[in-house]
Amino acid sequence: MDILKIIFPTVLTFFLGMFITPFFSSYFYKYKMWKSSPRTNADTSEAFKNIHNTLHELSTPRVGGVIIWVAVLLTVCIIYSLSLIFPSDITQKLNLFSRSQTLVPLAAFFLAAFIGFADDLLHIYGQGRFAQDALIYRKIKIFLVILIGLVISYWFYYKLDFNSVHIPFNGDWYLGIWFIPFFIMVMLATFSTSVVDGLDGLAGGVFASIFSAFAVIAFVHNQIDISALSGAIAGAILAFLWFNIPPARFYMGETGSLALTVVLSVIAFLTDSVLLLPVIALPLVATSFSVIVQIISYKFFNKKRVFRVTPLHHHFQALGWPREQVVMRYWVVSVISAISGVILALIS
Repeated sequence: MDILKIIFPTVLTFFLGMFITPFFSSYFYKYKMWKSSPRTNADTSEAFKNIHNTLHELSTPRVGGVIIWVAVLLTVCIIYSLSLIFPSDITQKLNLFSRSQTLVPLAAFFLAAFIGFADDLLHIYGQGRFAQDALIYRKIKIFLVILIGLVISYWFYYKLDFNSVHIPFNGDWYLGIWFIPFFIMVMLATFSTSVVDGLDGLAGGVFASIFSAFAVIAFVHNQIDISALSGAIAGAILAFLWFNIPPARFYMGETGSLALTVVLSVIAFLTDSVLLLPVIALPLVATSFSVIVQIISYKFFNKKRVFRVTPLHHHFQALGWPREQVVMRYWVVSVISAISGVILALIS
């Protein structure tokens, strides 16, 4: 029954995502929900200009992540409603909405989705620096992520009595009140990985593997509701990916990437697997790390570039890899990383 509880919302969310996508896609194109102007970027190299398709960016909707969180919302509401309207052992068991396990990640997921959606709308309908994703506005987004992390970590520490993290093969590391800044730091680091949303189908394939891995980890820890939620999110991502295989019909946008990175942090802490996150999400970590290395090298070592272009997937493009080849190899690495993380979670 526990396995059914995980499989059912995963499959349901996938088919709901497939069902609602044509309606949302038509709406996106009807109201031209793509960027109103190209983003500003400090990288003025020829390599960046050669691989950056401004025309495609300014004609492809950027709010595709709506499909992911709407599909998850519908799944949670449908299953919860069934448990109320047709109360039985089966419907009660299938219900994945619980105060003890999924209330916090669901709240974080939808809060981040709405903030990301507002950000996307500014890029679509805004003017001037806001529309171009200027540096000052990126700082505002970072502040909002810190604020979300502060609220959630406060809840973890004072309401759920979280004050430690598990170190694989070495036991628990007690942080006390320092758990709060550590939580915020992890959430910021995870948020920085949203730069992976840069090629058609790239982010979808990577995130699907990651949430599938956490569905397995939560199941092993007997956190069945969290496992079911992770599976539902993975199912929604796969529905999104169905329409995002090159050529992409829409981008995930901040409403998708912010929601996924925030809830990923929460689930990692709830399953006590946060220190395995760099393994499970290795492609995200490598992509974010490439940007950090490039910035440090450029600013402090006489404008020297370690990579031809960042983020990392664009570096591979600059080396001559076709876009589809970069995406598919990212997917392969994501699956291997996810499997490795699950194995470490099982034996540690």
